[in-house]
Amino acid sequence: MNQSTFFGSLRAKAASWIAPRALAPAAGGWIDVTPAQPPGYFQMDMKVRPETILAHPSVYACVSLISNDIGKLRARLMEKVEKDGRTIWVEATRPAFSPVLRKPNHYQNHIQFKQWWIMSKLTAGNTYALLQRDGRGVVVSMYILDPNCVTPLVAPDGSVFYQLTPDNLTGLQQTTLIVPASELIHDRMNCLFHPLVGVAPLFAANMAAQQGIGIQKDSVKFFSQGAKPSGVLVAPGNISPQNAKEVRDYWNTNFTGENAGRVAVLGDDLKYQPIRMTSIDSQLSEQFKQSSESIAQAFHVPAFKLVLGSLPAGLKVGDMNQIYYTDCLHSPIEEMEAALDEGLALPAGLRVELELDNLLRMDQAAQADMLGKYVAGAIMMPNEARERVGLPPIKGGDAVYLQQQNYSLEALNERDKANPLAAKEPPPPAKPAEPSEEDKALIAWAKAQAETEKAIEAMRKAAKPEAKNDI
Repeated sequence: MNQSTFFGSLRAKAASWIAPRALAPAAGGWIDVTPAQPPGYFQMDMKVRPETILAHPSVYACVSLISNDIGKLRARLMEKVEKDGRTIWVEATRPAFSPVLRKPNHYQNHIQFKQWWIMSKLTAGNTYALLQRDGRGVVVSMYILDPNCVTPLVAPDGSVFYQLTPDNLTGLQQTTLIVPASELIHDRMNCLFHPLVGVAPLFAANMAAQQGIGIQKDSVKFFSQGAKPSGVLVAPGNISPQNAKEVRDYWNTNFTGENAGRVAVLGDDLKYQPIRMTSIDSQLSEQFKQSSESIAQAFHVPAFKLVLGSLPAGLKVGDMNQIYYTDCLHSPIEEMEAALDEGLALPAGLRVELELDNLLRMDQAAQADMLGKYVAGAIMMPNEARERVGLPPIKGGDAVYLQQQNYSLEALNERDKANPLAAKEPPPPAKPAEPSEEDKALIAWAKAQAETEKAIEAMRKAAKPEAKNDI
């Protein structure tokens, strides 16, 4: 891509553009905080190298932790589709957008690209990704630029442009190149002083990091002297400046630095009195821990993720990871997704989404519990859950299952309309069963037999005279 030809017509207008305050980087790439900067841009008007701040263990841990966790999240292209009368988002593949998400440029894979994106944002407050297009205008590569070599410009009409310096890695050969905002993704941290100026967490962590580094440097110097505190040699009386200089030089030469710890023999009743505070008196451990906690607070990283103090009582690993995700990772993930949507000019119905399942990949118990509930709750098919854990599909696994005792609210409502709890009327008495033909014949024979017996008994009574009672 001939960027010089594409953007060359913009250079003539650059003289009328202005750079927002606090945007011009200092020479050498330092974080240069001078009185000319807006008040409070850095405390104490100090010039501090970013690599010096990053030397603090807690700063390095925060930057690497956040960037590595977001870097491992796979960027997926999602498409809105209509299925069974409902709108859902499903993963899709498009030749114009999918390749650049899988391989952003020629020297970084997608994990390294996202790591560098977040590192630039956390350390400089701004991430600048230059877009390279093909002849169709489709983005084929994205390059993260050095934030200290990019200066946003605002035209008189309010249009935003960016001034870039040469960078062989990204193919920028011109001394100065001006590009419009459409050719560059600008993801920025909280803009405290200007809407185009992202302020990194180092703004708030600067003094705490300086304090911690100072404590470490002092401890290194102290222990390099054999853990012997500095002090004074006290004479019983007045001594001349010349003698004082000779004693001082003799002491420094023979009993400091590499010679610390040697046995000293003092004459003329000289006495050595240490003047350094002990670590207990100065509370070095407490102060260093406080500086680390202040740094973690500036980066929104929970203290337990940096092994500061004990773990919170009553919380499971999943609960602590959820706190970390909600307070620290959620916002930069959403901001990166929105920046990629806009930078790639995705049409309606498409969006970029970072796959959050990788955050649970190392916690197998939490992942199994989640997948089990999804399958039991008819949210996911068994084969979909098996695919998440790298298992092949099984027969019958492409159906949604639900336990039989579960009923829909509609079915329960129909049941309640029938008032199943009301008292039921007793059933009518059952009619006697009709006798068979054989039974009818037996019944008729029995009746005839009974009639015959009655007739014989009547004939007997008629033939026998009645006996008369004698009085």
